[in-house]
Amino acid sequence: MEAAAPKILILYASYGEGHVQAARAIMDSLRRLGRCEVQLLDLMAESHPWLNGLTKFVYMQSFKTIPELYGWVYNITREMQAKSAFGSVLHSFGMRQLALTLEKENPDLVIHTFPQLALPALRRKLGMKLPIVNVVTDFDLHGRWLHPDIDRYYVATEDIQQEAAQRGIPSERIVATGIPIHASFYKRLAEDTDPEDADADVAEDYPIPPSDPGTTTLLIMAGAYGVMSGILDICRQLSRLPQLRLLIVCGRNPQLKAELDALYADHPDICIFGFIDYVPALMRASDMVITKPGGITLSESIASGLPILVFKPVPGQELNNALYLEQKGAARIARNTQELIQLCVDLISNPSLALGMKQSIEQLRKPHPADRIAEDILHQLVDKTPSIRTN
Repeated sequence: MEAAAPKILILYASYGEGHVQAARAIMDSLRRLGRCEVQLLDLMAESHPWLNGLTKFVYMQSFKTIPELYGWVYNITREMQAKSAFGSVLHSFGMRQLALTLEKENPDLVIHTFPQLALPALRRKLGMKLPIVNVVTDFDLHGRWLHPDIDRYYVATEDIQQEAAQRGIPSERIVATGIPIHASFYKRLAEDTDPEDADADVAEDYPIPPSDPGTTTLLIMAGAYGVMSGILDICRQLSRLPQLRLLIVCGRNPQLKAELDALYADHPDICIFGFIDYVPALMRASDMVITKPGGITLSESIASGLPILVFKPVPGQELNNALYLEQKGAARIARNTQELIQLCVDLISNPSLALGMKQSIEQLRKPHPADRIAEDILHQLVDKTPSIRTN
C-alpha cells in the first residue's frame, strides 16, 4: 500500500513579495520531489486582517518616508530573544487562527518563510509532535528568526549559519542552503552558447528586443511596488550613455510605468515593463542589475551571475543585505545618483571590474536552494532522523 503524501503547511506574510515568493518556490519543489500536499497561509492576514493592513501600510510608508526610524527599530531589536517579554508578545499574533488551521489540516510539518513564530508556544501548549522549520530570507540574521524550539533552519550562507550557532542555535539544526527562489533562475546557458544566439532565443520567447553587438544591457528592478527612489532621474541620466540598453521593471506601480512609457516610447534602447512573471528571462538577457536589496531579488541576481548595484538601501535588513554582499565583492552600494551613474560607467568601461564581481558572485551561488530544502525536509520526514526533532 502506497504511503500517504506528506502534508506541509507553509506560513508566510505579504510584507513585500519576498516571503511569498520563497514559500511558492519551496511549495513547487515539495510537490515535484515528494508529491506533497502543500498549503500556504498568510497567517497575519487571516488572523488579524485589519491589523495586517495597518502594519503593511506603516511598513511601506516607513520605507518611503522615515527609513531611518525603521532601521533604528530593526537594529535595536536585532539581538532580541524569542522568550523575552517583547518576543513573547511579538510571537503571539495569529495563535488562534493557527490552532484552527492545524486542527483542520493536520500537517506533518510546518515551514516559516516569515518570522511570526506563534507555533512553538502553541505546539508546547497542545502537546503536539509537529516539526517546525524556519527559512531565513535575508543575508542578515534578525533575532525574530531565532527560537530555541525551532527544529531546523535553512539560511543563505555559511556566515549566517555560524552566527546562528554563536547565538545559541545547535549547529546540527542549521543548513546553509541559500535563499529559495524559482527554479527557472537556474536554467543556465551552455558554456559554448554564443551570447548573440542566447539573446535571440530570449527575444523569441518574451517581449525583449535583441541587443546590438557591443551593447551592455542594464536591468533596473524598482521593487515589487516600484518604490525605488529617484528612478526617473536615474533613467534620464543613464539614457544618455552610449552603447547601453535599459530594461526597467516597474512592478506594481502603473503610474511609474506610464511616466516612463511617455518619456521613452520612441527610445530604441529602453524597454519598460510592469509587474511580470518572466524576470528570469530579463536577467538572462542582462549584463548587470540595479536593484533594491531584498533577499529574494539579490538571490535571483546571484543565481543569474549579475554584478549588483544597490541604490540608497533602506536602513534595516536591506542595508545589512547590501553591506554583506559588498563585503563579499558581489555588489556595490551607491548612496546618490551620481555615484550610481559612475558605478555603471566603471562596470561598462572596465571589463575586469565586472569579471571580478562575477567571480565573487560565483562563490556565493548555491544551486537550487528550494530543491535542497525540500529534499532535506523529505529525508527527515521519511527517516525520522534527529536533525528535525518531533517534540
